[in-house]
Amino acid sequence: MGSKESQLIQFLKQKGGMASSSELDSAGFNKSLIKISLANNNIQKLDRGLYGLSEGMSISNPDMVAISIKIPKGIVCLLSALAFHEATNEIPKYVDVAIPRGSHESRIKYPPVRFYRFALDTWKSGVEKHEIEGHTVKVYSLAKTIADCFKFRNRIGANVARDALKIAITEKRVKPKEIMEYAKICRVDRIIKPIIETMI
Repeated sequence: MGSKESQLIQFLKQKGGMASSSELDSAGFNKSLIKISLANNNIQKLDRGLYGLSEGMSISNPDMVAISIKIPKGIVCLLSALAFHEATNEIPKYVDVAIPRGSHESRIKYPPVRFYRFALDTWKSGVEKHEIEGHTVKVYSLAKTIADCFKFRNRIGANVARDALKIAITEKRVKPKEIMEYAKICRVDRIIKPIIETMI
């Protein structure tokens, strides 16, 4: 392995094992070096413009990091956000991603994604930024996610939304007032309010 290839491997390790082609380019690693590393099986192409180490990927949440790289406007939502906040027992089969209404879906091979189109005011509300091995991942806050889950209850299941609401208030100490603020934005306040009143 040449010194430049070793530097590439080291750079990917610092990124938790994953980086976009633009990140690699900005760091001074050209396309010919990437081709050599692919041929040597030191790195792998995860998707268009996305590369990862063949071995030793240490990133704690690779699917979410991949989303942050591949879909700059995407925000992790619904079941995936509940799982991130540890507010559900459901195991998401896809990464649920919110995009603004009117924007186009990105074609993605990795990871499996389910897109949801949000109205602009709903899409912009309650966004948190989390650092995962040097990557900024956008996820809705738990309070906003609860409101979203009730908005999309026919697609994710009303029981999932109710259980998450209970966990958010009783275990995660999310204030009902905060949930209701997002419920109004999502226009589900009349649905959530009586459920909260039975809990407090």
